Amino acid sequence: MTLQTVILAAGMGSRLGRALPKPLTELSDGRTIMRQQHDNIRAAFGSDARITTVVGYRAETIIEAFPTVNYVHNERYDETNTSKSLLRALAATGKNGVLWMNGDVVFDPMILGRAAAYIERDQSFVTVNTSKVSDEEVKYTVTAEGFIDELSKTVKGGLGEAVGINYISSSNKKAFMRQLQRVEDQDYFERGLELAIAEDGLLLEPMDVSDLYAVEVDFAEDLERANLFV
Repeated sequence: MTLQTVILAAGMGSRLGRALPKPLTELSDGRTIMRQQHDNIRAAFGSDARITTVVGYRAETIIEAFPTVNYVHNERYDETNTSKSLLRALAATGKNGVLWMNGDVVFDPMILGRAAAYIERDQSFVTVNTSKVSDEEVKYTVTAEGFIDELSKTVKGGLGEAVGINYISSSNKKAFMRQLQRVEDQDYFERGLELAIAEDGLLLEPMDVSDLYAVEVDFAEDLERANLFV
């Protein structure tokens, strides 16, 4: 079965202070952030993996750089957040489970190798880093059984941070999409996951990648840190 993957790349990424969409930011190895994501996906899942990218801000620049993948447009990119961008992408990917990532994550390709076991058993997961817990990042707690309980930037006593690479199983996808439809325009997709956990019984595992690098590039210092790894 062909793996469905989604890259969320509709936002303006204004905090980094670049004119181009943030996924087109060049890294020290000469690749863009999005190119290393494509390379990592292909290395882990082969050329058959289907990549769907959600675009909005300066969409034409991303499409020109990567003309052979599939695109979903979020024309309201300046009015909505990742919940609505992801909803559009999930609607375009059929009934299969979907691996998705934020378009500004620079990460070790071994993360997707680790994710393959979860995807093989169609288990929904959120990739997490337990080595740090920053106030401005999405944090999480777990239930007594070890599944994700809370998942947001406002979590108190978080066990770690969400990395920005996730998977929703085929059996959980419909409920998750319903919750994404319901949340506010400015909500992050994590709010949809929280509601699906609380109301639909979604069992979402934390996949710990604290031993591997993953940097979400929001600011110039994040880019400097990412360049230390690539």
